[in-house]
Amino acid sequence: MLKVSSVLELMKNTPLVSLRGRAVNRPRATLWGKLELSMPGQMKDRVALKMVTDAEARGDLQPGGTIVESSSGTMAEGLARVGTLKGYRVIIITDPRIDVSTAAKLRALGAEVLVVDVYHPTGGWQQSRLERLRDVLRDVPGAYWPRQYDSPSNPGAYNSAMAQELTEALGGNIAALVASVGSGGSLSGTAAALKQRLPHVRVVAVDAVGSVQFHQPNRPRLQSGHGNSIIAGNINYRVIDEAHWLSDGEVFQGCRELARREGIFAGGSSGAVYIVGSWLAEQFGPDAHVVGIFPDKGDRYGETIYSDDYLAKHHIAGPECAAAAAPQAIRYGVDVAERWSHAPLPHGGSVPYHAPDITLSGDLTRELGL
Repeated sequence: MLKVSSVLELMKNTPLVSLRGRAVNRPRATLWGKLELSMPGQMKDRVALKMVTDAEARGDLQPGGTIVESSSGTMAEGLARVGTLKGYRVIIITDPRIDVSTAAKLRALGAEVLVVDVYHPTGGWQQSRLERLRDVLRDVPGAYWPRQYDSPSNPGAYNSAMAQELTEALGGNIAALVASVGSGGSLSGTAAALKQRLPHVRVVAVDAVGSVQFHQPNRPRLQSGHGNSIIAGNINYRVIDEAHWLSDGEVFQGCRELARREGIFAGGSSGAVYIVGSWLAEQFGPDAHVVGIFPDKGDRYGETIYSDDYLAKHHIAGPECAAAAAPQAIRYGVDVAERWSHAPLPHGGSVPYHAPDITLSGDLTRELGL
């Protein structure tokens, strides 16, 4: 039996599980789920621990200090857990999309939860939260902001550890890595390190319809965890080969299929990865491995993803809302994704664009004086 002195020691070496894939797909390669959701909290436990320990080493976070961050989900929980265990005050700025159970969990862990109530017309909930965060930093002397969207500690939490865990378990025949993109750190960090070891790996980013991160127009969406109304500085487009976009209905139905077929009760980001990973496993031979990173548990989505009434209210309850067996090919930066779509990224990769209605996280923080 594993014995540890603190839950902080459990934020690594998550299991890999072999998956059957979706019923509509016929995988040839082996599809693996990297269960980051099996950590004490969820995937962002790794990032939170790295951010806090790096800040301590730099002297940016003093004993008894305050941590303040903008988050609507797993990063908030990770910082609440790590911060309070280390004796810090933790303030989380969030928005109305946070569910009751997550807010209760954050408070139980010792965090203070502040909810903004105005949706910013261009920067969405993320910009509204960052504006409130600016006010908290002004009012709380010495408060430390981990800057999850821009901090090198975010991808740094994955740069070597995750890639090493995957290659030790699966060897050199990893054909593809699939992960959702929120702050951009987990996929970018893992992909950069994995491509150093295995240059042939196909790196696939999973985003939400209505997210701006891969050259799409911003619009309201029900998905949380992945997708963004600002372009996070941590996204390394140079290591990403392909982007996929999925609608709310496709992702929520995918979560339910993941629970039924694989026994994994997960959140929207994991459901999205399951859909894309199942299809990708059809594209490679039987000796290949396709790895999907599953970041989030399903316990905070009982009243949304797993509620029949909620899905009916938002007109995404029927089988016609589920993802097809394969995505639609679209032109990157030209076509608008409405349902499951995919496109290769332009060679060389770069921040997709900076149109007047799109906010880069670095520009926003400078504009706000952060």
